[in-house]
Amino acid sequence: MNLADRIRGGLLGLLVGDALGVPYEFHPAHGIPPREEIDFVPPPGFDRAHRGVPPGTWSDDGAQALVLLESLLRVGRLDLDDVGRGLVRWADEGWYAVDRHVFDIGVQTSHAVAALRAGVPAALAGPSDVHANGNGSLMRVLPLALWHLGSDAELVADAFAQSAVTHGHVRSQVCGALYCLFARRLLLGMPPAAAWSAAWAAFEQVHREGTPEHAELTSVVFPVGAAYEVRGGGYVVESIRAAVALVTAGGPGPVDFARVVTGAIALGDDTDTTACIAGGLAGIVVGEGGIPRRWLDALRGRELVEPLLDQLVARRVVPACGTVGDTRGT
Repeated sequence: MNLADRIRGGLLGLLVGDALGVPYEFHPAHGIPPREEIDFVPPPGFDRAHRGVPPGTWSDDGAQALVLLESLLRVGRLDLDDVGRGLVRWADEGWYAVDRHVFDIGVQTSHAVAALRAGVPAALAGPSDVHANGNGSLMRVLPLALWHLGSDAELVADAFAQSAVTHGHVRSQVCGALYCLFARRLLLGMPPAAAWSAAWAAFEQVHREGTPEHAELTSVVFPVGAAYEVRGGGYVVESIRAAVALVTAGGPGPVDFARVVTGAIALGDDTDTTACIAGGLAGIVVGEGGIPRRWLDALRGRELVEPLLDQLVARRVVPACGTVGDTRGT
């Protein structure tokens, strides 16, 4: 599998997972249909969420990811104010939303967009208190890892910065940075379990023991030596734990994209975002060809995605001769 296939698989996996989870959002785990019945169109009798939204439509998760990617490709660097303007345009005009229909927006993101409209600099727009740790910045960050050619330290810094536009607390920033490091190593073709261990080690090279960032990682996000339940809620810590657990669950065996995203949805609650976050990682592992064709064919809005994918692949594969970025810690 080549780098282009992994890049396409990552972004399309994110969008497919998001769209697949939309009808099941807000339902508890016990109310989700059996995994073999989870599809863009839920089984008969299921009380689907967002009834007016056509099957195969991504939500705010996918739209914000595309807003971020478009800015990165056009500007050539992470420009927080440009990303902020893009998020306002998404919220107000439906930019990169399918049919320009914005049907969902998170609490912290809503507050941040209001601040951006009022002229607050993007770097300061995101709420930063400890209770403002929804998964809204994590769900859109994957394009940063797919686009980035810098060192691990630079990738971590950019992941922290992009989170601040809507989620300014260090916990959300740590989750986004760790996710990007994991995605980068999956792009290298590393098996998921090995990629996860390497991502953790890379984070510790950037933020060493004794720093607040390291403390967040080892005492809150993934507390060392502690057991925790995998859940599908909207808390950023729950989201990254679920994604990592689902993608690494097969051990050294092959990753099954459908099993990952339906497993994310089976957790209930914030089904679209959990499946979006996990689906992006699984899509990198299996490539575009490993995503079920029926879902790719039914995914709406492909005309919005393909031009961005063409630019992204051209940036990463042609000039870089197949490289995936500098994995040095500094």
